[in-house]
Amino acid sequence: MKNKSKKGRAPRKIDFNVDPTHFFNRDLSWLQFNRRVLNEAADERTPLIERLRFLIIFAANLDEFVMKRIGRMKKQFESGLLHKTVDGMGPQTQLITTRKHILEDIENQQKIFKSLIPLLEKEGVSFHTYEDLDPVDKQYCDDYFHRKIFPVLTPLSVDTGHPFPFISNLSFSLAVILRNPQSEAMIFSRVKIPQGVSSWLRLPTDAPGKFRFVRVTSIVRNNLSYLYPGMEIKQIIPFRVTRNADIDHRDDEAEDLMSQVAEGLKERRLAECVRLEIYKDTDPAMLSFLKESLEISDNEIYVIDYPMDYTSFKIIVDLDLPHLKYRPWAPIVPKSFQEEGNVFQIIRHGDVLLHHPYESFTATVERFIAQAAEDPSVLAIKMTLYRTGDNSPFVRNLIKAAEAGKQVVCLIELKARFDEERNIFWANKLEDAGVHVVYGILGLKTHTKISLVVRQESDGEILSYAHVGTGNYNVATASLYTDMGLLTCDKRITHEVIEVFNYLTGSSLKTDYHHMMVAPINMKSTFLSKIKNEIQCAKKEGRGLIIAKMNSLEDEVITEALYEASTAGVDIYLYVRGFCCLKPGVKGLSERIRVTSIIGRFLEHSRIFYFSGGQKDPLQGEFWIGSADWMHRNLHNRVELIAPIHDQKIKEKIWDFLEVTAHDHRRAWDLLPSGEYVQRQPRVPEEELGSQEVMMAKTAMREKNLGGE
Repeated sequence: MKNKSKKGRAPRKIDFNVDPTHFFNRDLSWLQFNRRVLNEAADERTPLIERLRFLIIFAANLDEFVMKRIGRMKKQFESGLLHKTVDGMGPQTQLITTRKHILEDIENQQKIFKSLIPLLEKEGVSFHTYEDLDPVDKQYCDDYFHRKIFPVLTPLSVDTGHPFPFISNLSFSLAVILRNPQSEAMIFSRVKIPQGVSSWLRLPTDAPGKFRFVRVTSIVRNNLSYLYPGMEIKQIIPFRVTRNADIDHRDDEAEDLMSQVAEGLKERRLAECVRLEIYKDTDPAMLSFLKESLEISDNEIYVIDYPMDYTSFKIIVDLDLPHLKYRPWAPIVPKSFQEEGNVFQIIRHGDVLLHHPYESFTATVERFIAQAAEDPSVLAIKMTLYRTGDNSPFVRNLIKAAEAGKQVVCLIELKARFDEERNIFWANKLEDAGVHVVYGILGLKTHTKISLVVRQESDGEILSYAHVGTGNYNVATASLYTDMGLLTCDKRITHEVIEVFNYLTGSSLKTDYHHMMVAPINMKSTFLSKIKNEIQCAKKEGRGLIIAKMNSLEDEVITEALYEASTAGVDIYLYVRGFCCLKPGVKGLSERIRVTSIIGRFLEHSRIFYFSGGQKDPLQGEFWIGSADWMHRNLHNRVELIAPIHDQKIKEKIWDFLEVTAHDHRRAWDLLPSGEYVQRQPRVPEEELGSQEVMMAKTAMREKNLGGE
């Protein structure tokens, strides 16, 4: 049943009157980012299987964009809202413009995939349809169908007693037109391919190094008669539906946040359709029937060529073909963590900066919490969890600590989009074990990544240890995302981490954070103050430098402050992986601003902020790391934390990384004033390695040299 509600989230107000010509459109900029991802699939320098992986990533990114952003635009348009984005674009114009961009990218995606097929075949990987198979292979497929597929298929026909079935989000379905030979009646039926059924069946072969796959949907198509005995099958049309996922969890009057989020999940499942994907040879009458039944417009129909669901190729990406993939990378265990022993002693010796996945997450951050759970001297553990992943070792260790009688507090963000169900599950598990589970502050998402361990030392002193990270406590993403984490017992930091936990779990109204930036309390004002200080330094000393690395940049006030800094003579280097609404290189506005995006085998996720303070020696400037991007939501609507770096060796480590990033001519894309991105090209052989490859080599060499001392 279709949810007909047109109620949309009220668009936020722009902080102040800005010139729309100073900004790029957020959504078009995001589509540019995904186009850069797609380029990795087209780039012949990318290993063959990895090119297929990037097609999967591009498709998954686009699915999420349609669910979240197109869904929101549609709600705003249907609600009659006249709201315009900071660049001056209204929802209708956005819908038209983004659709055009998406259609261009889909066409390019299909061309890239077709170009990969012969290359994969040369490597022994071939794709087949049921019709192409010989009798022996067909019999193998038929046997598989009856054993594994037929029992879980449920045909749903539409007639006077059976309404049009509910089509779940991102499900792959077959629309079937049947003819009753007795009554001559034509009947519509739908067969959903269950998620538990693999999209590809690997066929047996005696040839070594050969991998033959047949599409499971083609097996189903050719065995549909078993679902409809006596009926004549006239047409079979594959299709896929995408539903709006822009569900607003914010309700300051909610008494039970968990119940509210659970209700939101139900609402998302029933949300209106925002996209119908269908093959180009679909019968017009059938397309019209689906359009009417799903209550969608022509602009929400995407007629595509094969394939429809790129995520199905994960089975191919997982094949044991190392010569067609990136060289394996095993994160390096820092020398100080290589010995078994007390991790707290390591931290007392000095602050530790960890850079994942170049350095091991398991042997450091995971070990920090695991030892805290087992150490009898530990009195309390406090932790925030945003995206935990399945079978989280952090959850297991928190449960172990609670069962051992320690005070354990865990803040779980239930509103982490697309992870709500998993987080509700873990919240219940933790509560059952005696962990004090809290859900943060109403109206704010808790996005900060912090943990705190309180320990009684041998001399009786109570000492706190903290981890402040740029990424989630998630073992899976820690091997795929680049993130930084600071382990410290510096009281300047740990005391304020304690205060942040009091803010999250209690009723603290503390506003005077002296050492850290905390959103939504003092982070934005502190950033603006530091930008202003660079302006003063540029005017007084003749030099100023700002370097910032983040996922996205959108906040209008920060952007205008950066423009002011640029015109005052401050050099600004921004490394923004995703969308960027700031226009760099515009004469008289942003001539000293350069924006670069790094796209590679790892997803750039770390947030780093540097302010020179007019110092000649870059290491005398201020270094900060934390969880926030320069986005309005991060600075106003989320609890975020950014911590200063005090240790000189750690500053050297971060500066070295920024230098490597600045000289990337393989993975780097420069943003032009027009909004287009241009990929840098290596000028000499030494530049053919990207910054990520250089960091892997430098990390391995550094630890090797340390081990030899």
